[in-house]
Amino acid sequence: MSQALDAQAAPDAQTLKPLVSVEGVTLQYKTPDHLVTATYRVSFEIFQRERLVLLGPSGCGKSTLLKAIAGFLQPVEGVITLKDRVVSGPGPDRMMVFQEFDQLLPWKSVCANVAYPMLVNGVGKAEANERALEALAKVNLTKFVDAFPHMLSGGMKQRVAIARAMAMKPDVLLMDEPYAALDALTRRKMQDELLQLWEDIGFTLVFVTHSIEEAVVVGSRVVVLSPHPGQVRAELNCHELGFGQRDSVEFGRLTNRISHMLFDGQSIAH
Repeated sequence: MSQALDAQAAPDAQTLKPLVSVEGVTLQYKTPDHLVTATYRVSFEIFQRERLVLLGPSGCGKSTLLKAIAGFLQPVEGVITLKDRVVSGPGPDRMMVFQEFDQLLPWKSVCANVAYPMLVNGVGKAEANERALEALAKVNLTKFVDAFPHMLSGGMKQRVAIARAMAMKPDVLLMDEPYAALDALTRRKMQDELLQLWEDIGFTLVFVTHSIEEAVVVGSRVVVLSPHPGQVRAELNCHELGFGQRDSVEFGRLTNRISHMLFDGQSIAH
């Protein structure tokens, strides 16, 4: 598969050292019947404060790649590094938000859920509680700090999960199709809230989706993966679109080009 860079490279990609490097990564997993190759020799870089989206059809290995960056899976070929250190397992420098709503501890309050990972990782109780309250304020859940997960909507549970991840102050926030199960209006609201949170804090994001529109909305750069086994088909820079550009001509142009490439097998080269 060819790899093309669409438009001008982002300024930080030209001048800064990558925070995360994925170099020639092949990922495999076993099923009861055979060995599945999820990705084949995938390479890309992630820079500080970037919003990188992994986009592709079901089965292309995008979620498997995210789990490998998180340290849950090890490549059979290639290497993943974070700050020049090989990723060999999970760590608090990479926090993941999953698609499932029920990723919170049901017997703990909202505040206790956010504080829990910090306590496990040696943060003092007072500091953990303070950081939890700050993170919940950023996702507009201050009124629900004493509530329990069963009292929250699906979108609110996802916001708690994001607050829990951000309170750990990770180098990279990993999100695996976090809004896929939400209705269209809630999904759009959550996308906007995520972008505003990024604007306020400036974290580094790796976001997995199979939605072309969501990829262009959320991402400052989109890595498009081919069907199984996943390979990098193209990289597109979306940083010039800015926030809230869903109705712009450029937004429509980009989503149409990606759609044609994924469904018609076309390239995104100039």
